[in-house]
Amino acid sequence: MSSRSDFFQCRWRASRWLLTAYLGAQCLALFSLFWIDIPPRALVLGVFVCLLHGAYMLARAIIFSSPQAFTGLRRDRDGWQLWNAEQGWRPVQLRRDSLALPLLIVLRFRLAGRGRVRSVCIPADALAPDDHRRLRLRLKFSRRRWAAPE
Repeated sequence: MSSRSDFFQCRWRASRWLLTAYLGAQCLALFSLFWIDIPPRALVLGVFVCLLHGAYMLARAIIFSSPQAFTGLRRDRDGWQLWNAEQGWRPVQLRRDSLALPLLIVLRFRLAGRGRVRSVCIPADALAPDDHRRLRLRLKFSRRRWAAPE
């Protein structure tokens, strides 16, 4: 794939597939807590941790209602950038362990000036089919896709 334009931009929305998978995993976790024979304190702690994780992750990574949720990606002459409503476009360095499959994109990145690696999961139903395909191709074949932001 050869492109003269280095500009690319896409924005995704909440995914029903991802929500269904996450709620299924939470239900299995809660069911397993009640299934195994553990002390009541451990059961209460396990349920609390599951509910806390659900409250944190649903808003930031599943339904994108939090202002800190990343909902857009673009590439221009300055490099890759992610969008969130709170801070706008932020320069990022994409990581080599990012995954681009036909039904799912797992985007691993590091914000400029930060040490922690984060992830965004983008299922096929979160983008238009053509945009999802173009994003997969950009992630696989883009030049300097792993370069640190300048």
